[in-house]
Amino acid sequence: MARQSNNLRAIPGVDTLLEAVADCPLPRPLVVAAIRVELRSLRKAGSIPGRDKITATIRQRLDDLALSRLQPVINGTGVVVHTNLGRSPMNPLAATGFVNLEMDLVTGRRGARAAYLERCLAELCGAEAATVVNNCAAALVLNLRHFTAKKTEVIVSRGELVQIGGGFRLSEILESSGANLREIGATNQTTLDDYARAIGPQTGLLLKVHRSNFFMSGFVAAPERRELAALAKKKRVPFVEDLGSGVLLPAGDWAEGHHEPMPSEVLKEGADIVCFSGDKLMGGPQSGIIAGKARHVQALKKHPFFRALRCDKLVLSALQSTAERYLHNQASTLPVQRMLTADLASIQRRTLKVAKALKGMPAKICVTPGHSQVGGGALPQVPLPTVTLDIVPADIRLNDFAARLRRATPPVIGVISGCRFRLDLRTILPDQEKPLMNAIRQSFISK
Repeated sequence: MARQSNNLRAIPGVDTLLEAVADCPLPRPLVVAAIRVELRSLRKAGSIPGRDKITATIRQRLDDLALSRLQPVINGTGVVVHTNLGRSPMNPLAATGFVNLEMDLVTGRRGARAAYLERCLAELCGAEAATVVNNCAAALVLNLRHFTAKKTEVIVSRGELVQIGGGFRLSEILESSGANLREIGATNQTTLDDYARAIGPQTGLLLKVHRSNFFMSGFVAAPERRELAALAKKKRVPFVEDLGSGVLLPAGDWAEGHHEPMPSEVLKEGADIVCFSGDKLMGGPQSGIIAGKARHVQALKKHPFFRALRCDKLVLSALQSTAERYLHNQASTLPVQRMLTADLASIQRRTLKVAKALKGMPAKICVTPGHSQVGGGALPQVPLPTVTLDIVPADIRLNDFAARLRRATPPVIGVISGCRFRLDLRTILPDQEKPLMNAIRQSFISK
């Protein structure tokens, strides 16, 4: 017992350790909390390490915590819409201070939130009206809560019950809204007759979900959108389509002939409501956009649940800026569009320049052909031709090399593939090239 008591007296105090890590940039309460967690662990340990070892452990704990802060990173993965890295890249924009969020500057009285943005979105979608909530899943749940309030059944094809990021399944999202899910057809075959037979007195909604994050080929069939719209109109049942990744421009040469339906196309072919994400192929902030017939959009906005899903001034201002880019025919200036449409020659030229600048590093560095990805659950059949900067360090394990780059300032994220660390400059902004090279050089020095 006396020996354990002597060990405990060897543990430094909080103030002593605070002084030892005084250069830590984290807020003091977080530093104190981390120190106390480590001290509690030490009191339960059988032996107490020296003060330097304790300080090093705490510093490592604080460094790991600092890395979890939201911060800019260099995306060298080649995935343009990268879910783990905030989906589509955006130009920095913030509505700071006071803004006319719900103030009508014409009358001086209270105004409608996001009225101007909603007009922009309606114009872009070719819709009578539009509104926005905090993500596409929220948009879908709001539609379900409204349209199945009295008639509780929603009809959806089994082949469209997708699973999205984070392990969330469409069926579970639908059921969380309180709606009764009526699955029809088979995984690979759903006919118009399947829909017609399923519609009954309790049908509140006919739902179509775009299979944006996977594809099926072979013995597959599904009715055309126009056919579903005509059936829904005949049966007087609302028809809603969830597009997932919403694209507002026709896919160009980079899509290799693959077609991604646009909201305007969906509405023109008869859907009552379409919803899609603002932070994927549109290139804006996280948001769920709802567009369609005015009477339905207005009803959705009056639903009590709408207030729980509405966006704040930061999201609205960023989405407004993005929408105006499209309306000014300046969508090509959005980072996501620049990355998607970047030609192979320019990527190769930039990659060779970086490779030349890194000559002399203790590593084998080469430029090899590869493919980027659209990402964000969009166009999985479309590989984007690219070249990658491949690095094989001489005296560092690949996992350790990748870890060092993640701890760089700014952090660099790449891919380990084929016993090489690969960076795709398609998803690296031109003004990030110098920080990238500095991070790589420093990674060969740091331990």
